[in-house]
Amino acid sequence: MSIKPLKASQRMRNVQPPIISIISDLIKKNPDTISLGQGVVYYGPPETVFEKISNLNYSAEHHVYSEVEGIPALRSIITKKLKHENGINLTDKSELIVSAGSNMAFMNAILAISDPGDEIILLRPYYFNHEMAINMINCKAVTVDTDSNYQPCLEKIIAAINSKTRAIVTVSPNNPTGAVYEKKILEKINNLCREKEIYHISDEAYEYFIYGNTKHFSPASISDSYDYTISLYSLSKAYGFASWRIGYMVIPKHLSLSVKKAQDTYLICPTRIAQEAAISALEIGVNYAKKYLNNIEYVRDKIYSELREINDICTAPLTMGAFYFLVKLNTNLSGLEISEKLISKYKIAVIPGETFGMNDSCYLRIGYGSLNNEMADIGTKRLIKGLKEIIT
Repeated sequence: MSIKPLKASQRMRNVQPPIISIISDLIKKNPDTISLGQGVVYYGPPETVFEKISNLNYSAEHHVYSEVEGIPALRSIITKKLKHENGINLTDKSELIVSAGSNMAFMNAILAISDPGDEIILLRPYYFNHEMAINMINCKAVTVDTDSNYQPCLEKIIAAINSKTRAIVTVSPNNPTGAVYEKKILEKINNLCREKEIYHISDEAYEYFIYGNTKHFSPASISDSYDYTISLYSLSKAYGFASWRIGYMVIPKHLSLSVKKAQDTYLICPTRIAQEAAISALEIGVNYAKKYLNNIEYVRDKIYSELREINDICTAPLTMGAFYFLVKLNTNLSGLEISEKLISKYKIAVIPGETFGMNDSCYLRIGYGSLNNEMADIGTKRLIKGLKEIIT
């Protein structure tokens, strides 16, 4: 007797496919492909991380569950970092939670603040995992377009708010565009959240990747914003820590129990050894990432210069943060079609713009953080050659 095939939930069928896995599979089928796809840096963690892990003695505390919110030593050093670098002073009205990366922190946040059917505002182009997470919990991602330089438009945000709105999400420095939101617009968005009694979720995973005279601003540093501001951070980028899965979040105290319920359910606690490693990395601090910024900026300038040479077929604003360009192409092909051709024929991988909500034209996200100087030369040549031949 034949049995009707079982299906995944409608909720999950409504979530977009995981584009990083799709591109990774294409890369595996085309050996020697250089990836400008996933958002990683070309360097690894500090040497002191490996020394510390190697010298951990056998102790029961390293092998049993630790605190849901993270071990005290790690939370202490993060608290100091937040004060000195972000201007965020933790009080009895706020809480610090260590998570397995900032993606988990985002999921913690939206689970804590929303119910099925609620709406969360994302600025388009959005970070795809944010949109996916919102759909997974049966909420609605309401997208609001940014301007031609990918800066937020306050009037459009105001127009999108209604009785179902629970939060506005900002990502600065931005993934996928590299835009750094101006302090004054972040202040206006934060004040708008106060007025409308909704949350401001500020994703700051790329806080150290800023070029020129541009400055990073943390909305949670605004006076008396602790009741409605949620800040997300990550070690993945700055410390070459991607697979170690350590991030953290600063939340209003009244959300503490809800966030701990979520984290205790699907994580219990961040990996203890990774937390020990994070302490070692944070003891070195921001200077570790800064010593690599000159190289990343060199690669950035090189790629942008080459893109300018083909401005008849593509355009990209010069943005001042993260390690991405979001390029608009003059073609009727889709971003996915271009991406597939670049990998199969030219052995260079990028991410199609559709996954960031850019469906009105053809866009590609070009990530340059994973390239050292040598690979930048090779990768740039492949990219420019591919775009020229595919589009012209």
